[in-house]
Amino acid sequence: MDLKQLECFVRVVEFGSVTRAAVTLNLSQPVVSRHVRQLEIELKEHLLERNGRGVVPTDAGKRLLERGRGILHQVRLAKQEIEELRGSPAGKVVVGMPPSVGKSITVDLVTDFRAEFPRASLGVVEALTVSMYEWLLLGRLDFALLYNPPVSQQAVYEHVWSEDLYLIGRKGLGGKAMPETVKMRDLAQYPLITPGQPNAIRNLLDVHCARLGVQLSIALEVDAIESLLDLVDRGMGYAVLSRNAIYGRSQRPHLRAARIVSPGLTSQLVIATAAQRPLTRLAQATMDLIKKRIQAGALDGQPPGPGSEQPSA
Repeated sequence: MDLKQLECFVRVVEFGSVTRAAVTLNLSQPVVSRHVRQLEIELKEHLLERNGRGVVPTDAGKRLLERGRGILHQVRLAKQEIEELRGSPAGKVVVGMPPSVGKSITVDLVTDFRAEFPRASLGVVEALTVSMYEWLLLGRLDFALLYNPPVSQQAVYEHVWSEDLYLIGRKGLGGKAMPETVKMRDLAQYPLITPGQPNAIRNLLDVHCARLGVQLSIALEVDAIESLLDLVDRGMGYAVLSRNAIYGRSQRPHLRAARIVSPGLTSQLVIATAAQRPLTRLAQATMDLIKKRIQAGALDGQPPGPGSEQPSA
């Protein structure tokens, strides 16, 4: 079994498309198809079947996919460990993080990384927790920072940060000023703009409100945080987010944040790794850089209070 054949097969399955896999592998589509076909001939099994949306693995393909990912990862680990014997870690590490976290630490992380590991490259992917969790298990991310991820035996979590959630709204909306705090049971009075399920903060909000018997008024479901905040800024409703989500956004000077209390609503940020996939030395060192940034207060930035005339986020 040839490693290039195996890699072509795995990428085709992950992308559900020979064309997209070819672009990622920097190969032509016929070459990728030929590698996969040669693998099928060697194994005497059909590994892929086509449907209306692309290609999916057969039962035999699913078995090979599970093993193939592990084989390719172990080969990559071996190459990097050998390269690391020559000095500074080389290779590439890909990190996932939520947009609000990325806004606070990505620039400093890249600066630190380039100074520490001049022979290595860093990829930073910003997305919502549900997407990054899937990509982590698929092997597209070496590790990820996730908010309130699902309990899973496939991932290992290390808690690194906790932050309170706030009701975000436009100052003076409906003739009312934003309060300093808002009780959780009173959230029912506010038309909310939230991401749809599955979403880490939405799930946290739904679970806690259900326990109190609070019936939320969901006005709109918008997954893109920037678009969501734009709608809040236009007075279309309110959002439940961390205060950092609007910190430093001078283009939205009218947004204000009211802390949710009685009880408070706290979001947990963890570093997640795949349970069956050990980290490279480079990935571990990159994780340590992120931890140092967080411990040094990279996520501590707080906007002025609701009554301030300065931009609150």
